[in-house]
Amino acid sequence: MSSTAKHQKAPNNANSKLLVRIIIALVLGSALGMILPQNFMIGDMSLVSIITPFGDLFVRLLKMIMVPIIICSLIIGSSSISPDKLGRVGGKAILFYAITTLISIALGLACASIFSPGLGLDLSDASKAVEKAANAPSMGQILLNIIPTNPFDSIAKGDILPIIAFCLFFGIGLAYCRASEDERIKNSANTVYSFFDGMSEIMFKIVRWVMLYAPIGVFALMFVVFNKSGAAAFSSLLNVTVTYFLGLIVMILVVYSAVCMLIGLSPLTFLKKVRPAMLTAFVTRSSNGTLPITMQCAENMGIPKSVYGFVLPVGATVNMNGTTIYLGVCTLFIANACGIPLTGSDYFTIVITSMLAAIGTAGVPGAGALMLLLVLESVGIKVSGSVAIAYGMILGIDSILDMGRTWMNVTGDAVASVYVAKTEKELDIEQWNS
Repeated sequence: MSSTAKHQKAPNNANSKLLVRIIIALVLGSALGMILPQNFMIGDMSLVSIITPFGDLFVRLLKMIMVPIIICSLIIGSSSISPDKLGRVGGKAILFYAITTLISIALGLACASIFSPGLGLDLSDASKAVEKAANAPSMGQILLNIIPTNPFDSIAKGDILPIIAFCLFFGIGLAYCRASEDERIKNSANTVYSFFDGMSEIMFKIVRWVMLYAPIGVFALMFVVFNKSGAAAFSSLLNVTVTYFLGLIVMILVVYSAVCMLIGLSPLTFLKKVRPAMLTAFVTRSSNGTLPITMQCAENMGIPKSVYGFVLPVGATVNMNGTTIYLGVCTLFIANACGIPLTGSDYFTIVITSMLAAIGTAGVPGAGALMLLLVLESVGIKVSGSVAIAYGMILGIDSILDMGRTWMNVTGDAVASVYVAKTEKELDIEQWNS
């Protein structure tokens, strides 16, 4: 299991208390924002101007840790896949994860395009929208820009796609060096791995500290947006939530069910047997925390340990279908709310960035929000002004969306293990039907 697994074992009680505090902050901030009149004054200053910096601080804290999180998580995640396991079973699993991740981000964008969350919210900034459209690069340029000419320059500038590409190359190279028969190379590679492993643990400790401030930040962000937009904000958030969960349901009932039927298995049997893992994931909001339950479900399905022992831990690190649906829906919500038109190349960038970012997404509270920040930055949408307000709205309901994200991620891992076992003719059909 990768290092990413380790820092997902935060106590469930602590996560539950944080969730409760965030929900309370969401409700209080929203209610007070709607109750108090706009430009409510305290002395010579408006209440909004007093509260706004507390929300801005939360956004700045998230932006501060974004690049280090990407670097550490991607290098550890990609270097944890042992090259000797990247044979037929590993190849099938990774190909399956890649295809379903592509489908899930496309589904998220499709659902958001149909239901247009945020369209009537009017947080627009016309000058930013025009600037964004005028500077949109061509699709060919986007592909070229994925490969950095100077990775350290990309890190300094915060250019997301080049950072991701370099980290993947570095991580895969590190994996091969760790498996080298040359003891010098192997020891040196393990030292580098230990360094990034330690960096990763440090960064996720900082994430937990930042999330302790989350209730204050969420309160401030929700107060500002509801004080300015009132009921329109509530309607938009409801639309986002419904659109997102609809995408999750379609992914399970259409895509995962089609996979089961394609390999000659009953989708209803699969859903029945994976239900304990789905419920655990929904409550705990931790893919790796749910891993023992998912493995138990795999045993009950008749999947041999030689298959699920590799497919499930890798999936818990790189397979994030729920997260990619979330990224598609929420990115379009923010663009709609702020009046920022997205071009075809922007949609392509969202797809590529979401797929690559999924590898580095860790199951800690707030990780999905960090990946959303990453995707926004990749298409040139800077999180400031009206964009920061729209982003803050998503942060306010992120805990609710996170339940759905984890639920989908775990289900995707399970269906991948079923697919690999069945196509390798290693699935115990009697156990499956029992």
